[in-house]
Amino acid sequence: MADVKLPPLAEGVNKANITYWHKAVGDSVKEGEDLVELVTDKATFNMPSPASGKLTKIAVEEGSEVEVGQVLAVIE
Repeated sequence: MADVKLPPLAEGVNKANITYWHKAVGDSVKEGEDLVELVTDKATFNMPSPASGKLTKIAVEEGSEVEVGQVLAVIE
């Protein structure tokens, strides 16, 4: 099982907003595949999956703000 956490961002940026999940609960994901789209006040970017497996939980819904280190999802 792997927790998907928001990684450190640019200097001085500690939060991001989730704009779009590329996968749904129950979907298979591959390591490195786009998993979630995030927006900060400086950039919009896709965060890749840190592991391969099945997406078993989305902990934070689209439109929500997240902080660095916060668990976004779980992959088994």
